[in-house]
Amino acid sequence: MQTDLNKIDIIYFGLFPWDHPYSSVSLSFTRAFAKTNRVFYVNPPFSAKEMFQQIRTDAVKNRLKDQFLRRTRYESIPGLPANVIATHPPAVLPINFLPKGKLYRNLHHWNNQVVLKSIAKIIADHQIQDYIYLNCFNPFVGGVLPPSFRPLLNIYQCIDDMLQEEYTAKHWAGLEEEVIQEADLVFVTSRKLHAMKLPLNPRTHILHNAVDEDIFQKALEVRYPKPDELAQIETPIIGFTGNMDGSRIDYPLLKAIAEKHQDKTLVLVGPTNSEDYLKLGLDQMPNVIFTGSKDINELPQYLQHFDCCIIPFLKNELTASIYPLKINEYLFSGRPVISTTFSEDIKAFKEVIHLADDHDAFLKQIHHAIQEDNADKIQARVNIARSNTWTHRVEEFWSVVGMYLEMS
Repeated sequence: MQTDLNKIDIIYFGLFPWDHPYSSVSLSFTRAFAKTNRVFYVNPPFSAKEMFQQIRTDAVKNRLKDQFLRRTRYESIPGLPANVIATHPPAVLPINFLPKGKLYRNLHHWNNQVVLKSIAKIIADHQIQDYIYLNCFNPFVGGVLPPSFRPLLNIYQCIDDMLQEEYTAKHWAGLEEEVIQEADLVFVTSRKLHAMKLPLNPRTHILHNAVDEDIFQKALEVRYPKPDELAQIETPIIGFTGNMDGSRIDYPLLKAIAEKHQDKTLVLVGPTNSEDYLKLGLDQMPNVIFTGSKDINELPQYLQHFDCCIIPFLKNELTASIYPLKINEYLFSGRPVISTTFSEDIKAFKEVIHLADDHDAFLKQIHHAIQEDNADKIQARVNIARSNTWTHRVEEFWSVVGMYLEMS
């Protein structure tokens, strides 16, 4: 069939709400999709437990009336155009603690119906006809839409290995297998995930993570003053941006960096979702600064003042499937990058970044990366990043989707 791709709406349901404290694949894609298509960004529903735990947060307080009335809430996303319509479904039951079995399946069916009813309302309210349903990494509910909803395609995006996290491995990994098998099309973010998911669905394609050029090119084009946390730093800065959890981050490596490079300052920008840094005393080291979470639009201000950027990931089954968002963000800023060899995808950047197989090599590469930096290397990094923007990824997306639409 011949379809004008620009006239296709996208119902985008994901794991991360639009007001999540740090950047997500789904919101980054939405920014790029919105340049040509109408997007309905569906937040994941709260569980009743989450609402109780987060009752004092703006995310819950602002939506509390609609949650009590069990109605779908429409919202606008600051900074995005009017053709992006955000929605929030009613809450669902927290059931992950349950064992596999009939009770879990029955309650899972009820939760799923809550989300499907909300999506049906969105379709009716906005008279949506030609649309693609895109589920980003949330097989728990709304994995695929039933035939009666008549999407042009049911597409699932896999961005991580669910088997490697205890919470998601319990039920979600199995649900994901079912969703992948039912989906018309599957996109994955890394080579390892492609190898894992292709046996479940032969229509599985790689769609790597990318960078928002409108945000990160500012690190090169705009001269920023030092952010407050960096204002008093006079040493070279080793910087990291991103979520710091215990499954991905090599905290002993961070401590070794701070100890070996006492003439430099280690700046860690992002949420700390592990207490490992406290156990190692990183918070007590004089040349280590934790800034906490920052909005994605603030990151260029930090990157501009870093002398090098690091990806201190552990090498394990989880990280082997990761294509990190931060790699192209770092490169677009022109900063030297040092990374562990945690995945095949990161090794693909070997021409423009410094790779280290162990701690000793990592510590040495930091010195080389800073001392040997020059204008040609900066330009080479930026050129690679320019070929890995979300705009390019959306073009790749539509190229694959268009092919399948023509076949249908």
